[in-house]
Amino acid sequence: MDIDAAVFDVFGTMTDWRSSVADALADIGDQAGLRADWPAVTDTWRRRYRPALTRVVTGQLPCMPLDDLHRLTLDEALVAHGLEALGEADRDALVGAWHRLRAWPDAAAGLERLHGSRVITATLSNGGVGLLTRLTKRTGLRFDCVLSAELATSYKPDPRVYLSAAELLRVEPQRLLMVACHADDLEAAAGAGLRTAYIPRPLEWGPEAAPVPAPAEVDLIAADVIDLARILTGAG
Repeated sequence: MDIDAAVFDVFGTMTDWRSSVADALADIGDQAGLRADWPAVTDTWRRRYRPALTRVVTGQLPCMPLDDLHRLTLDEALVAHGLEALGEADRDALVGAWHRLRAWPDAAAGLERLHGSRVITATLSNGGVGLLTRLTKRTGLRFDCVLSAELATSYKPDPRVYLSAAELLRVEPQRLLMVACHADDLEAAAGAGLRTAYIPRPLEWGPEAAPVPAPAEVDLIAADVIDLARILTGAG
């Protein structure tokens, strides 16, 4: 594929947010003397994420840092599971768990292969620049650049987010590849004129989650980030 740069979704595509956040909830909840199905609480929290983003993009909520949006949706999730007793400091610590997600095993190695090529790599996440900088440093995910929806003062799937990445990297949209495991992210990127690559993450929502079908229209499908690097560099 003739591209100049590849930008990557982070939550789900490059990192295992579910087990990371569920572990943080279990640790903090247990220390507070609370008992719950922590993976279920994690799922409830995450399922409030996209509706909250939509409210920002459509103007129903003011644009705010993702940490603030995560705090808002965490409070809602805790109420839904009867966990209102969790204190303010613990809630703030849980929001910080998104800065400390674990990377998928192939993510760092695949990025290293791309680092040695001519393809520029960058994040393109709804996470803020500070969050992404700490997360990528902690996980050893070596991107050439950290880009965030924050720089467009919006959130994906607003087309301005994708086009701002092309503008900031000085790359034509049709020569910029959006890499994600989420069909809606890729569909929005394609609508903005970007090329698209799908990486399946069947464990994103846990081992018991229903299989997610591959998007119908993408430019390429790779098994993981290592496979993506092989395709983009022409390596055998």
